[in-house]
Amino acid sequence: MALLKAFRGLRPPKEIVKDLASRPYDVLNSDEARVEAKGNPYSLLHIIKPEIDLPCGVDCHSQPIYDKAKENFDLFRKKGWLVQDPEDYLYIYAQTMKGKTQYGIVGCAGVEDYMNGIIKKHELTRKDKEEDRMKHVRITNANMEPVFFTYPAVPEIDEIVAGIVKENEPEYDFVASDGVGHHFWVIKDKKITRKIIELFAKVPYTYVADGHHRTAAAALVGNEKKKNNPDHNGTEEYNYFLAVHFPDNQLSIIDYNRLVNDLNGMTSAEFLKKLAINFGIEEKGKAIYKPDRLHNFSLYLDGIWYSLTAKPGTFNDSDPIGVLDVTILSRLVLENILDIKDLRTSTRIDFVGGIRGLCELSKRVDNGEMRAAIALYPVSMKQLIDIADSGNIMPPKTTWFEPKLRSGLVVHVLE
Repeated sequence: MALLKAFRGLRPPKEIVKDLASRPYDVLNSDEARVEAKGNPYSLLHIIKPEIDLPCGVDCHSQPIYDKAKENFDLFRKKGWLVQDPEDYLYIYAQTMKGKTQYGIVGCAGVEDYMNGIIKKHELTRKDKEEDRMKHVRITNANMEPVFFTYPAVPEIDEIVAGIVKENEPEYDFVASDGVGHHFWVIKDKKITRKIIELFAKVPYTYVADGHHRTAAAALVGNEKKKNNPDHNGTEEYNYFLAVHFPDNQLSIIDYNRLVNDLNGMTSAEFLKKLAINFGIEEKGKAIYKPDRLHNFSLYLDGIWYSLTAKPGTFNDSDPIGVLDVTILSRLVLENILDIKDLRTSTRIDFVGGIRGLCELSKRVDNGEMRAAIALYPVSMKQLIDIADSGNIMPPKTTWFEPKLRSGLVVHVLE
């Protein structure tokens, strides 16, 4: 069963929380981070993207980068921009986007749960990205950013959370520059905290929704500290890491689309002819066409949108991976027709989260940057959980969750 633990969070004062909270480290590059943090000394980007405080061109994986992260983290604590709570608490973190609010419980997950498969994943991780975050955790001795987990909804927990939200003013309440509202409560009632933890202990598994590399790094560093401590007793704070747990019935996954920069030497007509072997094709014209069901795709080519529907027999409904639209697309189009074999390394393909809209696809094709775009129907939460439960791994760039968590509302220190 899954572990949920209260902890002494390190948090910013209310007056600066909006300025300190930042987007996650992996959704913006170094140049974007420099722009976003410019003129704002409070931004957590100074810790999670510390290259912004060093000369341009410094290797982002060199030791001076990690040293700067530690220096800035120490500075934030010294200046009182991050202050540790006096006791162990659970927290509620809610996000509002386009009129919909989702409520997550902030608490520590267990390193052992990750090592033993209680925490399930649906994506592969890259060792270089793991090691980057592991170095960051080691040198700061903290989980600076939470990971995004989901779990099978528990009605009793939902009721408790709803009661807290209804009866208490949030500790933090602000709207970020992207229009997403962020709301945060501290649960100081020990009886309620114990009840939530007891209820959560009945949850069989939790699932990584977003932040596979941060999850792996946090768990691996915790396990590393355990092995290196001859006096380890299991109560040390490094046995746990920071996560926000959202019930699965409050989340939705949006589409994650593909762009290709060539047609593997074919003309548009030749490409469409090959597509017609496995797909029913319907021309939709110049107006944006969005896929409206599973196994339906939209293609943008030469200024025209097309509907592509996979023909019966081209996929296996009983195969949890083979039935995914990303698998169908990869196998029947990217591999067989375009000869794009490895989505992780190929320079001929790019990926665009649906939050940017399908107009982003047509724009990048129309300006000549890319040759064609293909949009997919989003994966469901049920598909994600079924795949994780079966021990399978989704193809790269399958899921995109919005809104993203803001980093810096609470930090977990491993001491």
